Amino acid sequence: MTQIVDCHELDARSAGIAAATEAVRRGECVVIPTDTVYGIGVDAFSPQAVSILLAAKGRNRTMPPPVLIGRQAVMDALADEVPEAARGLAEAFWPGALTLILQAQPSLAWDLGETRGTVALRMPADDLALELLNQTGPMAVSSANRTGLPAATEVAQAREMLGEAVSVYLDDGVRDTTSPSTIVDCTVEPPRVVRHGAISLAELRAVVPDVASDVAGDAAGDAVDEG
Repeated sequence: MTQIVDCHELDARSAGIAAATEAVRRGECVVIPTDTVYGIGVDAFSPQAVSILLAAKGRNRTMPPPVLIGRQAVMDALADEVPEAARGLAEAFWPGALTLILQAQPSLAWDLGETRGTVALRMPADDLALELLNQTGPMAVSSANRTGLPAATEVAQAREMLGEAVSVYLDDGVRDTTSPSTIVDCTVEPPRVVRHGAISLAELRAVVPDVASDVAGDAAGDAVDEG
């Protein structure tokens, strides 16, 4: 049975995070707020849960979800040989609306889809999301919408699109931006923007001056479907 939890009150927020944590541990989908839009998330290490997430959105394995983390240090557990440019960008913009594509640790027992050995990581600047992530561990999270429809900026929109496919909806009010995270591919040299978003190219270059902009790559960035 689907549960919608209003997280504005402290007690309800704690209960909602506990309910969402248990749902994630059972391999179920939850909807959570982020600093951009609402996201639908599951345990990143459960291939079955990731399949359920993709099915709920109407997507296939060619469009793998990114992984949200609660602490920057987790990046080293999930990514292999993190470049200094990626570390600099993470230091400057995490938590925040920046997604970094990195080489995944080859030993990890997960299946996010057809990632070609990479993982897209982000640490969102949202206290509720971070609190949940620090309870659940890394979560595969995509924007809370059906494919082809606008990403949800409030829980009611997410509920209308995703319905009973989600076990717990955490309602933390309206998100006032539809700007997605900026995605930077750090598996290439120099790093390359593959989707423009909330963090501008000028801001990125203030930290890593040789960041390139692949305007044609914006379409490729859609495969990493997350706010």
